[in-house]
Amino acid sequence: MSLRRLLRLNRTLAFRLTVWYAGLFAAIFFFASLVSYLMIASMIRENTDRDLLNEASEFSSIYRAKGENELKSAMGLEVESEGIDNMFLRLVGADNREFATDNLSKWGNIGLGRVSRDKISHGTGYVFETLSVPGREYDTRILTFVIGPGKILQIGKSMEYDHRMKETFRKVFGITILVILALTAPAGYLIARKALAGVEEVTRAANRISMGYLDHRVSVTGHGEEIYYLSKTFNQMAEKIQALIKGMREMTDNIAHDLRSPITRIRGVAETALMSDQPGSDYEVVAGSIVEECDRLLGMINTMLDISEAEAGVMKLNLEEIDLVQVVRDACDLFQPVAEDNHIRIIQDLPPHSFIKGEAIKIQRAVSNILDNALKYNKEGGSVTVSIHGDESWVTLDVKDTGPGISARDLPRIFDRFYRGDQSRPRGGTGLGLTLARAICRAHGGDIEAKSVPGKGSDFTMTLPRFPSLP
Repeated sequence: MSLRRLLRLNRTLAFRLTVWYAGLFAAIFFFASLVSYLMIASMIRENTDRDLLNEASEFSSIYRAKGENELKSAMGLEVESEGIDNMFLRLVGADNREFATDNLSKWGNIGLGRVSRDKISHGTGYVFETLSVPGREYDTRILTFVIGPGKILQIGKSMEYDHRMKETFRKVFGITILVILALTAPAGYLIARKALAGVEEVTRAANRISMGYLDHRVSVTGHGEEIYYLSKTFNQMAEKIQALIKGMREMTDNIAHDLRSPITRIRGVAETALMSDQPGSDYEVVAGSIVEECDRLLGMINTMLDISEAEAGVMKLNLEEIDLVQVVRDACDLFQPVAEDNHIRIIQDLPPHSFIKGEAIKIQRAVSNILDNALKYNKEGGSVTVSIHGDESWVTLDVKDTGPGISARDLPRIFDRFYRGDQSRPRGGTGLGLTLARAICRAHGGDIEAKSVPGKGSDFTMTLPRFPSLP
């Protein structure tokens, strides 16, 4: 493996997870082995002490049953059986005077220690000690045991067996932890790679999308719950990006189409005015037409900016308490002349008041656009019914008309920018009114829905929270 690949490997999450996995496993194994070692050492010590106590009890029984001479004989046989390098026996008095002993040449000057004498003098039947004897490689475990009045038996055993057992365990533990590290590192790397396979797939999908393959998606199965939700969220984001780009392309085409007509008219009027020899009043008419078309263009551009701000979530709202009933009444009064000209009745089914928190001007625009849409696409002699109802949390505004309705093909797209159904095209308009109304409602935490039955009319429902929770 080259140095560059090795450095890249060190920076990968899989490598870091492997190190953490192997390190944590080794730490747990080390802790468990340490506990086991301490338990085994304690068990070895307990076994040694228990053997010494059993031997001391046997010698005490011999002393009580057969006397001191038989005890001395038994002591000699025991030392000879165990070996003078591994064991010694002494029979002493409380004043450290020896009554019997074997060959202590290999055990140095081991006497009855002050600590042992003090404990025995206070009634303790036996005392254990661990001593380091000069010239001997291993420590010695010594039992001082009272076998009779004024008689103390001292038994000492080399702890060579204990030390060898512990040393064997340490060697086995050291080799085992090296083997475990050698096995867990590759295993941990494979596990980490498998766990991160879903992340790598998401990364590949992101690269594909960045290259222009907007319809590419990530498989959301087979990688565990966390990767499942990551893949699902990524796919949702990719779909929104694809829809946004598609919408931008459509909006660009629509803008080019919708702006071409007023600009062409402005240019045509201006050329006509320049080429004619008409009096000044005609120039005033031309100028008025140009101003009118320019105002229409500016209105369209400002509306598009408002929609973009609302849909991007950056629309700034100056919230205040407003009476939605009064807003609706004002809008109905504003459009009453238009309704009368087309012989359309506006029916108001409104409560006395209905207060909400919102920006009055924007709510007025949304209500006006919905009402204007209901009047514009109604039939002569028809009606528009406006009603408000709600509860403590939400307010709903219904606007029902008796127009020709909206076809099932057009209904899902009526809130799209610049979209105008076949029935609406002869009536003009920019196709932005309903889009702006929905954007304003959503900016306030609400929404607009539309239902329609072709030939019977349409029903627009605007729902707003009384107290919007805005970021």
